[in-house]
Amino acid sequence: MSTNSKKMKTSEEVLEAVRAFIDQKGGIVKKEEFTQLDVDYRKILEFVDNGSLVRIKNGYYTDRIDRFTEEELIARLFPDARLCMESALYAYGYIRQKPYGWHLAVDKNTSKSRFKMDYPKVIPYYTEPDALELGSTVIEMNGLPFQIYSKERLICDCLKYEEKLEREIFKEGLQSFIRDEDKNISALMEYARARKVVGKVQSMIGVWL
Repeated sequence: MSTNSKKMKTSEEVLEAVRAFIDQKGGIVKKEEFTQLDVDYRKILEFVDNGSLVRIKNGYYTDRIDRFTEEELIARLFPDARLCMESALYAYGYIRQKPYGWHLAVDKNTSKSRFKMDYPKVIPYYTEPDALELGSTVIEMNGLPFQIYSKERLICDCLKYEEKLEREIFKEGLQSFIRDEDKNISALMEYARARKVVGKVQSMIGVWL
């Protein structure tokens, strides 16, 4: 009885130390960071199994998944990614309906295992390093900074990968860009040349300008 009680207390003390460590790290801890606590990784897995901790995705842990919004998780886990396609259209207010999943442009050399997670859903677009940087800028959503493509680069991508978009989303995004008084036609043509969609820009957008 005494031995079991002592064991239970020890487990609780370890969990308390782990939770304090997670708080200290801002709510998310990588697997290798637990070595700073001198905690057996099997104990972490035990806490996950009994629901005391949450595995966000492979190698990333928190104590409560509800402490983060989707935006906070994406901003914390993928700071090197750019919002693209539907997610970028939504961020700019070009489409009304929030898309299913987060569409992120990432370096093609990025490990695919990074995106294996149930929540939030991530849809990666593996991109050449030079293309990844082209037209990259920063936007703020719900107080969080996100890398994103400029409106002009975004529209060129939508034209380039038109078949990947639902027809209604494609039309709504295009029409919203055409109505946008802040669009930069010179930049649009520059990105159109880089993304090899000059013909599409001239035929689908040029007639409205």
